Amino acid sequence: MKRFVIMILALAPALQCIEAQQPTTQPPANRASEGDGATIFGNFCENCHGKLDNAPSPQALKQLAPERIYQALTTGDMRTQADDAKLTDKQRRDISEWVGGRKLEFGEHPDAKDMPNHCSSNAPIQSLASLPGWNGWSNDLTNARFQSAKAAGLSPATVSQLQFKWAFAFPSAASVYGQPTIVDGRVFASADSGYVYSLDATTGCVHWSFQAQSGVASAITIAKRPGTSTQFAAYFGDIRGNVYAVDASNGELLWKTPVDPHPLSRIRGGIKFYNDRLYIPVASLEEPESASANYVCCSFRGMVVAMDARSGKQIWKTYTIGETPTQRKKADGTAFIGPSGAGIWGPTMVDPKRKAIYVSTGNAFSDPDTGRSDAVIAMEMDTGKILWVRQAQPKDVWHTGCPAGNPPASTGLPPKPVPEGRGRGGNPVANRPPGYYCPESTENPDYDFSAGVMLANLPNGKTLLIVAQKAGMVWAYDPDKKGTLVWKRYVARAVPGGNGEIVFGGALDTENAYFALRSGGLVAVRLSTGAEKWFTPVPPQESMKNHSGLTAAVTLIPGVVFAAGLDGMARAFSTVDGKELWAYDTTQEVKTVNGITTKGGSIGSAGVTVADGMVFVPSGYSGFQGGAPANLLLAFGTPSR
Repeated sequence: MKRFVIMILALAPALQCIEAQQPTTQPPANRASEGDGATIFGNFCENCHGKLDNAPSPQALKQLAPERIYQALTTGDMRTQADDAKLTDKQRRDISEWVGGRKLEFGEHPDAKDMPNHCSSNAPIQSLASLPGWNGWSNDLTNARFQSAKAAGLSPATVSQLQFKWAFAFPSAASVYGQPTIVDGRVFASADSGYVYSLDATTGCVHWSFQAQSGVASAITIAKRPGTSTQFAAYFGDIRGNVYAVDASNGELLWKTPVDPHPLSRIRGGIKFYNDRLYIPVASLEEPESASANYVCCSFRGMVVAMDARSGKQIWKTYTIGETPTQRKKADGTAFIGPSGAGIWGPTMVDPKRKAIYVSTGNAFSDPDTGRSDAVIAMEMDTGKILWVRQAQPKDVWHTGCPAGNPPASTGLPPKPVPEGRGRGGNPVANRPPGYYCPESTENPDYDFSAGVMLANLPNGKTLLIVAQKAGMVWAYDPDKKGTLVWKRYVARAVPGGNGEIVFGGALDTENAYFALRSGGLVAVRLSTGAEKWFTPVPPQESMKNHSGLTAAVTLIPGVVFAAGLDGMARAFSTVDGKELWAYDTTQEVKTVNGITTKGGSIGSAGVTVADGMVFVPSGYSGFQGGAPANLLLAFGTPSR
């Protein structure tokens, strides 16, 4: 408590910079972030925070709750400075929520103890296999997102009979980034409020809640805690780079470990548990959240961290970029730090047969190109040693507000439809302030990987690594030949600016892979050759026509692929021909089991999960893809369920 008091008192001299540092040259209008707070903080605060001795660094500020920041800006020591800067209440809220890493929770009762739908009993978790479940990002190590017919409890015929059963509202949340996990008759779910909940899968009653330091965007993985006989733990990460283990039966914290000292580290992809270890992918929003002339870009490097699942102790850490970033200068004297970037947005994939970990990486933030961004990387499971790298898109070095580039002609990809004179986020290039860093490369189309790697075991005994690029290119690599390319297939119908065509991931069975497209459609490709099997256009519903396209990960059961859209529709399609089998509008108003009447919004990153005759759909997404915020988890089942 003393530390927090000191920090709050220190805000007074520091945030006086809000008035003094209003820029004379307008910086980029909109940063590609999950909230406007990053833009406002960068425009008005970064001249002081982290630069002046009496100004707490952004890293220190991010240890405070958003309610404390908001109080300082509205009724506390910072009110006068915020008033002089003419910050609106929304801007003060945006700053508070971005710095605090989660939504404000004034009077919204997000704690389970304050909810009216407590379960009448709370038996401890007995087994991971007592009931069919869906554990983590994918219910197996391969990231195939495939559920067997027996575990799903559904068929193509019964999917059409799905009915709404119950809905749960995440108080104070605006986006449901992490998909639901189902284990032993419970649903484990989270949102950007920072709360994790354990619910009964049949009724939606709440067992417990746990509040993380910041928003939780990764899928939750349940496993028996090593060294114990009966204790099961829920493992997950937050958007401040912390990994948690909490008791899955009661929500009590077992341990919390930060993955890296970098203040903008975040855990977005799914964590994998194998042989008492956790394999954690780490990403960052450094390039948009720090994109101002006040910030010397960039110092973050993507990484995989292996942890002891019992204690949270680090076993090994491997950066995607081996070279340590150093201070550099461009020819015009602009200072920057590099190389940097290559964060990991998708889940890790564990391959016990080859004793390897596979990840796909995002774009670079600053020069030089190291060959590790926009790539698939194989690491040795025991040590983290890099085994091989296959870069799909070279020179994809980007910083917000810089001119949009196009892919090299050698890739065979079409030019990006970005208006001349505007940056990749749509920002006017002419508005960049002096000293603003842009990379030397002009081939920076933002065609990186945000989806993870999937492992396909083909009927002929061959194994392929399948990974989809934001450009709409699907790649197949041979893991037994150091990632040698087997085939690639361009499936995009359009690539809308920097948003990407295939974003959060596909699913596969033994014959085909299935991908949702940002331009509005679902496509199936044959694993053996990459040939396109079918394509189904999926236009948005009329009431949400301004939120078109599909970006959330798709989910598969035999004969059925589930795909949810930014228009708030959850849909199921036949894997035979792409014909729609079922649809439900999550944006219609519902009364939730915890007493809140509300409606859903866009479904943008977390996918549908299926287990034991029920389908669980998260609704609410206000992230990069321009989605509509909401805070719902909906459950569906057949009439007999």
